[in-house]
Amino acid sequence: MTQLSIVAFDRFTDIDVFMPWDLLFRAKAAGASDWTIKILGKSEYVTSVAGLRIPTHGRLEETATSDAVIFASGVGIADVLTDKAFLDALHLDEEKQLIGSMCAGAVILAEKGLLKGRRATTYPTYAKKLAEYEGVEVVDEAFVRNGRVATAGGCLAAQLLCGWITEELAGADLADAVIASILPVGQGCKAFSGWGDPAAAKAVAAAAPVRVAAE
Repeated sequence: MTQLSIVAFDRFTDIDVFMPWDLLFRAKAAGASDWTIKILGKSEYVTSVAGLRIPTHGRLEETATSDAVIFASGVGIADVLTDKAFLDALHLDEEKQLIGSMCAGAVILAEKGLLKGRRATTYPTYAKKLAEYEGVEVVDEAFVRNGRVATAGGCLAAQLLCGWITEELAGADLADAVIASILPVGQGCKAFSGWGDPAAAKAVAAAAPVRVAAE
């Protein structure tokens, strides 16, 4: 079993949890059948900045046994940074895991020492905060990868982050099929007829002329 975890907290940005959830589930349904995808939090429920209350599937300590971890974004980051119990519950190891962040989630990676001496991106309103961490070079890019650690800036950069994770764990064909399924019609969209059928997903990927590269 391969576990992929999305770490959320109160006042998270809705799309920064739900878009990764959707993209990873598409990959699971179309080929990565051994994946278990969970939303982890400090409590049984978390509430988004838009007021949507959702259940979590596990506690933060499960990051220790996750093969990939994505940190959500949102104005609730300010509370996370002052919550020692939250931060101490995160167990991350880039030698064994793929670790990524959406927008302001990069600040959590910096807080855990994962971005020192590295380039990183974030949402514009958090660039100054991220730059306060020693050795972090903040860049104006959608996606920045440093080995097995990556940061994504901007909500729609979720496709770059999840495309990278999917390619690393399940191959480029499946990653391409998933990303092609969400592109606008007339701009590379390919019907994702491969839900639950790896062969069909591969055929869709082979026909897709557009690939969003996670570079």
